Amino acid sequence: MFVLATAGHVDHGKSTLVRALTGIEPDRWAEERRRGLTIDLGFAWTTLPSGADVAFVDVPGHERFLPNTLAGLGPAPTVMFVVAADDGWQAQSSEHRDVVTALGVDHGLIVLAKSDRVAAGRLDEVATTVRAELAHTGLADAPMVAVSATTGTGLDTLRATIDDVLRSAPPPPDGGRVRLWVDRAFSVTGAGTVVTGTLTSGRITVGDTLDLLGEDARTVTVRGLQSEGRAIATAGPVSRVAANLRGVAADDVWRGMALVSRDTWRTTTLIDLRRVSGPSFDEIPARIVAHLGTASLHVRLRPLGDEHARLTLDRALPLTVGDRIVLRDPGSRLIAGGLVLDTEPPEFRRRGDASRRATALHTMTSSGDLAAEVNRRGAVPEEHLRHLGLLDVPAADPPHGVRVVGRWWLAESSCTAWAAELRSAVTDLLRDDPLTAGLSHGAARDLLGLPDDALVAVVAADAGLESVGGHLTLPVRDYGLGPAEDAVVALERRLAQRPFHAPEADDLSALGLGPRELAAAERTRRLLRLRDGVVLLPSAPAQAMRTLVGLEQPFTTSTARQALGTTRRVVIPLLEHLDARGWTRRLDAGHREVVR
Repeated sequence: MFVLATAGHVDHGKSTLVRALTGIEPDRWAEERRRGLTIDLGFAWTTLPSGADVAFVDVPGHERFLPNTLAGLGPAPTVMFVVAADDGWQAQSSEHRDVVTALGVDHGLIVLAKSDRVAAGRLDEVATTVRAELAHTGLADAPMVAVSATTGTGLDTLRATIDDVLRSAPPPPDGGRVRLWVDRAFSVTGAGTVVTGTLTSGRITVGDTLDLLGEDARTVTVRGLQSEGRAIATAGPVSRVAANLRGVAADDVWRGMALVSRDTWRTTTLIDLRRVSGPSFDEIPARIVAHLGTASLHVRLRPLGDEHARLTLDRALPLTVGDRIVLRDPGSRLIAGGLVLDTEPPEFRRRGDASRRATALHTMTSSGDLAAEVNRRGAVPEEHLRHLGLLDVPAADPPHGVRVVGRWWLAESSCTAWAAELRSAVTDLLRDDPLTAGLSHGAARDLLGLPDDALVAVVAADAGLESVGGHLTLPVRDYGLGPAEDAVVALERRLAQRPFHAPEADDLSALGLGPRELAAAERTRRLLRLRDGVVLLPSAPAQAMRTLVGLEQPFTTSTARQALGTTRRVVIPLLEHLDARGWTRRLDAGHREVVR
């Protein structure tokens, strides 16, 4: 299915042309038919010679109804620009041209309507003028067809041309997030609330739970779907869709709301954008009307040079990088176009921030700069990048300078800075207090301002730190034990000569080794503490095993004590330690064996 919007001056035959092509009356209101003037959006559809379905969105041509026109053109990917051959190019032709340019529409066709009312020379003259007026738009090279809806002349050629134009249009994103800008809402007896719109991305299926975004978010369920008057199970892009919703009353829905897939969109009231058409941003009023999708709202514009600006919206909208915005000043008929570059721009806090931001915006692209945005934030969850429209599904490979760890995208430059700061903090802490356990994970996270505990381990590894008992410290023997160093060295020498002669409590006190000093020595793997205050070298268990493996199996506690040349105070905690490591196995109260 395809969607094609009309554009052109009032009374140039847009609705008549749609009616001739489809057999459907696009003017829905009695007043429109009585006055012969399109006031609001009209909808019709037909099947082309190729078998493709095309839905038409017929828009008003009169300047008083330009907001309605923008609501119809905003989501439409392709345009049929109509100029009456007898009237030629008119004021609203220029206005609609500026709108099409602002929206970045570059697929469509040109129709010279009412061709039966003019001579061939006049037709050529109008065609030349139209080409000149559209020379700097996306329709500059669009095919042109002369038709008469009254006589039927050229209608077959027009149908074939529409077929060719739609067939050559780029395919819409089929696997993206759902966003349907609502252009109508009404209630149907026995069914309830129905909303309609042009679905340009994502797929909607009966039974889906979606978010309906307006002043706030409502969760709704899709009870049914229709397209072109037929019930369907699933709707994909690009298509005209009517969705029967459960969970909201029709009176609570209005044009400009958006039906979106749940938890995939971030709404925003602040965006940075680039000028794509119209006057310099420096020449545009600070308070102006913006049109986005089918929404129309007041915004405040702050120029960042002549090509870029920051917009503050009156209400939050689900926008993404690459969206087009039409800026309009009803008092002066000014129309300008903007391209969204960032939906989560940094705040201006210091003098010069605005100037620096303007420089940064010059380098940004219409698809966003993923590396720059990750670098700006340091660490970003993958789902947040998707919400910002910076990451497709499935995830793209990370750009240079970006690392992916689990759900986090990290800037390598930030990781390097964090690692340096963390190592410095731990080194300073250990220098000031050699007996400390180190820096706790929570303190490290607070120090660096990391958004997730999981990132502490990543930065610690980059910093060459070890995690022991929930604290970060330097690797073993990268630092001494301060005042306790000499005492620990003396004890190490003593135990090296007699490895199973653990010092008594009085010996440790005489050396100045209390619980804090012994805990620090154990953390640095200088000593091994067993229960009941037994202190040995870390090599003692392996050394004991070399002796025990040579005993007749099973062996008794007394046999082990004698073989190791130690006391019962030492051997029992030592054997229990070996049991816990799975090196020996206790058989009964008095016997053990080596586990082979």
